[in-house]
Amino acid sequence: MTDPVPDRTRADGADPSSATDPTTVTDRDLEVLAEQLGREPRGVVGIAARCVCGRPLVVRTAPRLPDGTPFPTTYYLTHPGAVAAASRLEAEGTMREMTERLGQDEELAAAYRRAHEHYLARREELGHVDEIDGISAGGMPTRVKCVHVLMGHALAAGRGVNPLGDEALDLVADQWRPDRCTC
Repeated sequence: MTDPVPDRTRADGADPSSATDPTTVTDRDLEVLAEQLGREPRGVVGIAARCVCGRPLVVRTAPRLPDGTPFPTTYYLTHPGAVAAASRLEAEGTMREMTERLGQDEELAAAYRRAHEHYLARREELGHVDEIDGISAGGMPTRVKCVHVLMGHALAAGRGVNPLGDEALDLVADQWRPDRCTC
């Protein structure tokens, strides 16, 4: 029997309807992700963070998509409110300001390098992909090029792992917060 929607299967081959913990992907999660993204989700291996109502906030994605494309973005921010808030930060020039601070603040730069290493280690748990070896996402470890990635990583890993992701979440708290449902 073939899967009626092959692009919506989990990348690790597991049955998405057998959820036993919050990170497991269910068929309903895949439906919500398609609604959030406006397209079928690809390479989903888990839900890395959920809204307080249970809907996905951040998806964990395989380092190689089902079509063979290398994909460095392990933690992909999906919640529309969070995505919009991250986009506003980017439009306000937050990435440039954060990158400048990385060049001036050695402690911040060291913490950001550790976030990069954490990101790489979590992705490597899902499999090794030569084409993206050593490349994390969002500009880590030397610059900021995507606030969405930083927020997704911070939501997935928890506070204290990605300092700029934590900071971005603080900056958008008046617009969007993970502890308040806006689904």
